[in-house]
Amino acid sequence: MPKPHSLQMRELRLIQLYSDWDFSMTPTQFYAKWGVSYEQIALICSRSDSTVRGWFRNGQNRRYPTHSDLLHLALMDFFLEHFEEIPEQVLQWLNFHNSQA
Repeated sequence: MPKPHSLQMRELRLIQLYSDWDFSMTPTQFYAKWGVSYEQIALICSRSDSTVRGWFRNGQNRRYPTHSDLLHLALMDFFLEHFEEIPEQVLQWLNFHNSQA
């Protein structure tokens, strides 16, 4: 088994920046910005269609997205806005393939 990398000041700083990062987008914001369906939001967040519909309800049956859901939507918003600007090498690291885009 390979020895883990030692964390240096640079990596520790990056961890701190990441932990303080407020990168999120609500389902309502995402829905208003992009012409998507609730089913597509469910696909992005790996949630059921009924869970996503619950995010848009009012009243006692309303559900709330998790921090992870808000992060998924923010990342998808970033990819939709900047996909063409992302270098090919980065897309490969992320395991994106141009033939699927």
